[in-house]
Amino acid sequence: MVINMGGSAKTDKTPKPSFFKGVKTEFKKIAWPDKDSLVKQSVAVVCISVVVGVIIAILDFLFQYGIDFLTTL
Repeated sequence: MVINMGGSAKTDKTPKPSFFKGVKTEFKKIAWPDKDSLVKQSVAVVCISVVVGVIIAILDFLFQYGIDFLTTL
């Protein structure tokens, strides 16, 4: 049995592509959204964030009021 602790078993050196060539290749695979869908999705995210923020604020107010009421009994 032979144990190779120094590295890979391959001895031939194949040239590795550079990091930036790989990044460029991956960027070509990305499907970028068009302007209209980008604007619609951005507006949807902002609106949903505002609605969730309002819901959290209302719940916070109700919990605070409830705890204050219970502590004054």
